[in-house]
Amino acid sequence: MIRTATIVISLAGLASAASAQNFSLTLVPSAQTIDTSGGAATVTVTIIGDADVGTHMLGGVFGIQTDSASIIDMQWQPAIWSTFNDDGGYAGNGNYNQTLYAQLIPDHFPLPDSSLLGNPIGSFQVTIAADQVGQAEMSIFPGEPFAMETHDEVSGRLYRSSDGNLTLNGATLTFVPAPGAASLLAFAGVVVARRRR
Repeated sequence: MIRTATIVISLAGLASAASAQNFSLTLVPSAQTIDTSGGAATVTVTIIGDADVGTHMLGGVFGIQTDSASIIDMQWQPAIWSTFNDDGGYAGNGNYNQTLYAQLIPDHFPLPDSSLLGNPIGSFQVTIAADQVGQAEMSIFPGEPFAMETHDEVSGRLYRSSDGNLTLNGATLTFVPAPGAASLLAFAGVVVARRRR
């Protein structure tokens, strides 16, 4: 009896492990270090969607939180496959309101290859103010009812991140000073170090 119960429990554990669904949204900046000494600078930050279930991305809702006054504007550009969009708009301080991206399942297949898992959902054009020094930590927050939905072109099944595990991978943007300002900061550090001796 105990042996039978152990086998049943083991099989139940395997079934739940096999049904685990993992989704991820990842921010990928075109440059992580941005020189703003020549004036305001713009960097592209692409968001990539991936999952271990389904074949194509259908849609979802997400937003961006940075809380950085160094970022003065953000503009969203959905991927070409995302034909139904609701842009939440820039909220200031490097934050972006919830944005919906989606494509409708057509009457006939296939879905566009550009919507295959592991491809871009879209990108942000992020503008940084002139003469900034420091870092901005960009993070993704999931929207409701789900951050990502996938479609399996073979089985026709739909999968949602709200029913599985969602990993959100942010990005760090580093702002560097003008070369002259960096030299002055280094010189000031040397002077302070010598005075302390």
